[in-house]
Amino acid sequence: MGRKVTLATCSLNQWALDFDGNFERILKSIDVSKSRGAKYRLGPELEICGYGCGDHFYESDTLLHSFQVLKKLLESPSTQDIICDVGMPIMHHNVRYNCRVLFLNRKILLIRPKMMMANHGNYRELRWFSPWKKLRQVEEYFLPRMLQEVTGQDTVPFGDCVLSTKDTCIGSEICAELWSPRSPHVDMSLDGVEIITNSSASHHELRKADARVNLIMSATHKCGGIYLYANQKGCDGDRLYYDGCAMLAVNGDIVARGAQFSLDDVEVVTATFDLEDVRSYRGETCQPHLVSSSILSDPLPTCLWFGLCSVDIDIGKTCFKPDELSNGLGPACWLWDYLRRSGQAGFLVPLSGGVDSSSTACIVYSMCVLVCRAVQDGNNQVLEDVRRVVCDPSYRPQEPRELCGRVFTTCYMDSENSSEDTHNRAKELANQIGSTHMTINIELAVKGMLGIFSLVTGKLPSFRANGGRLVLQMAIISFFILHYPLLLAVYSYTDRVCVLSLTGYFTKYDCSSADINPIGGISKTDLKSFLHYCVDHFQLHSLRGILAAPPTAELEPLMEGQVSQTDETDMGMTYAELSVMGRLRKISKCGPYSMFCKLIHTWRETLSPTQVAVTVKHFFRRYSVNRHKMTTITPSYHAESYSPDDNRFDLRPFLYNTRWSLQFRCIDDEVGWNSMGTELFLLLFMAQCLNMRCFMRF
Repeated sequence: MGRKVTLATCSLNQWALDFDGNFERILKSIDVSKSRGAKYRLGPELEICGYGCGDHFYESDTLLHSFQVLKKLLESPSTQDIICDVGMPIMHHNVRYNCRVLFLNRKILLIRPKMMMANHGNYRELRWFSPWKKLRQVEEYFLPRMLQEVTGQDTVPFGDCVLSTKDTCIGSEICAELWSPRSPHVDMSLDGVEIITNSSASHHELRKADARVNLIMSATHKCGGIYLYANQKGCDGDRLYYDGCAMLAVNGDIVARGAQFSLDDVEVVTATFDLEDVRSYRGETCQPHLVSSSILSDPLPTCLWFGLCSVDIDIGKTCFKPDELSNGLGPACWLWDYLRRSGQAGFLVPLSGGVDSSSTACIVYSMCVLVCRAVQDGNNQVLEDVRRVVCDPSYRPQEPRELCGRVFTTCYMDSENSSEDTHNRAKELANQIGSTHMTINIELAVKGMLGIFSLVTGKLPSFRANGGRLVLQMAIISFFILHYPLLLAVYSYTDRVCVLSLTGYFTKYDCSSADINPIGGISKTDLKSFLHYCVDHFQLHSLRGILAAPPTAELEPLMEGQVSQTDETDMGMTYAELSVMGRLRKISKCGPYSMFCKLIHTWRETLSPTQVAVTVKHFFRRYSVNRHKMTTITPSYHAESYSPDDNRFDLRPFLYNTRWSLQFRCIDDEVGWNSMGTELFLLLFMAQCLNMRCFMRF
C-alpha cells in the first residue's frame, strides 16, 4: 500500500538581529525544500531573529521585527502549499516564550512554546524566556493586527499541542527537550504521533556530535517514528560555532544528514519515508505500551484538508548516505564567519614556532582550504565574500596557499632570547601554509622599556640566569611581553587586519589585547591532536618538529645558544597533568579536596599521595592567583566544556583566598590517613611473611 512523505530539514547560517539576511536564508531554504518535493520544512531555533541576540530579547524591537519577518514569509508565494515551521520569540500574556510557528497557505496552524529551557554552560535561556508549564493545554493567542490582515485570523492555538494532517500527525520538540530525561517525544510517540521534529541551536564542542546523533537514534529506536533535526550553523556574533548536522531518522536509523562544517549559508536535507514502515515497527515493538485513547486533553489543531503523502514519489529518493562527522574544523568555519562579517581584510598572528601559535596558523590555513573547496564547488556566496575581503571584484582563489598569502600575515618577534630553532620552525611553517611572513626585532623596544624601568626604580634588572632575583625577572618578562600588543595594534589599525590571540603563557593585556582567540577553549592535548591531523591531511610536515620541541616562551637568555627556560618547568607541572586537573575542576566540578581524592587513585602508579597533594595544592594556588586575568580575556572560540572562559561559561570569583586553608587541611588529613594505612599494610604484610617463615620451619 505505502504512504510516502517527503520531509525537509535545514541548517541555516543565521546572524543575530540580521532580520533581512535571516529572511532571505529562510526563504531560500523553503524554495529548495519545495523543489525537492517536500511538503513540510523545519528550520532552526529562533531562526527569524537569530539565537544569539542575548539581552536584545528584552527589547520590544526584537519582537516587532520578528513579526514583520513572519508577515513577509506568510505573504511570500514561496510558502504556499508547504507547511513551514519557523522559530521566533513571542510574548503571550506579557510573558516571553521561545516558540515554533507552523503555518500553511497564509494561515497560522499553531504556536508551540518551548517547555524545557537550556540554562547550563553557555546557555542562559531562563534570563530571557519562560518555559511553558501547562502540559497538554492549549490557549488562544491573539495575533498582532499586522498578521490578522494577512491571515484573516484573530486568534490561533498556543500551547503544548500537536498538528494533525489528512494522513499523519506531527509533534514538536525544541532543542534541549531532546536532551531531557522526560523528553516530550516519548509521550507523543505513545499517543500515535508519527513525525517528531526538533529545531535546535546546538553549538559545536569536541566529541559532542556523536552524543547528538545517538540521542536521535535512541529516540526513534525505542519509540519508532520519523525524527527531523534542524540546527543553526556558523558564528551568529558570539563565541559559539553552531555546527549544523541537520538530519532525518526513522526507526533507529539515520537516513540523511547534512555537513557538520560547511561554508554554505543554507543547507537543506530531505528524505522520503513510508509511513507504513513506522506503523509496522510500532506494531511489533511498541504495541504493549501504546495508549489506546489520546493523552491530549484538548482538541488538536488540524489541517485535515492538507496531506503530506504523495503517490508518485520515486522510491529511489528514500535513503541518503550520511556524511562522516568531522572533528576539528569548527574554529576554521568560525574564523571565516568572523572575517567576512566584521569587514576586516585578514588575520595577523605572532608566530613563535610553538604549539599555540602554530595551531592558530593552521586553523587559518584550514579556513583557506574550506574557502577554496567551496568556490570550486560553485558556492557563489563564498566567492562574493572572499572578493570583498581581498577588495578585488575579479579575484578567484586557486589554492589554499595563494589565498593564505592574501588574508594572513605572520610575524616572528625576534629578541636576544630567541633561538635559531624556533626562528626556523616559524619560517618553515609560514612557507608551507603560504602566509605573508616577516621577522621583527623588538630588542630596541625592550631596551627602551628597561631604560624607563631603570629611570623609575634606580635599578637595572637582570634575569636569574645572570644573577637576578625572581621578582625582577618577572618585571622584565612583563615589560618584554607587553611590547607585543603595542606592535600588533599599529599593524591592525593601518591594514584592517584582525589580531588573533594565543594562549599558553597568559599575560594580562598581552594575550588579552588581540581581537579574537580561536584556541582559548581548547586544551593543549587537543591542540596537539589537531596538529597531527594537519600533518596527515594537509601535509604540513614542519609541524613534526614543532610537536617534538619542548614548549617554551623563550623568556630567559639562551645558554650556549640553547633554550634555558621551558613552560612546564616554570608551571611546576606538565601540560598533561594540567589538562587532567583542568577537566576535573571544570567538567567534574571538583574542588581541591575532591580532586585530590580522585587523583590519588588515577595517579597511584606514578605519584604517592603526598606528591599528588603537592601537585593539587600547587594547581589551585596558581589558579586562584591568576584568575583575575580571565576578566580581560580575549573572546575565544568555545570548543569544549573544559573552557576557562570567565565571560560567559566559567563563572567564578576573580579574588580568592589563595591559602585555601580548610580545603588544604582536609587534603593533609587524608594524606596522613593514607600514609598510616600504607604503613599498617606493610606491617601486616611483614608479620604475615614472618608467620609463613615460622610455619615453614615446622
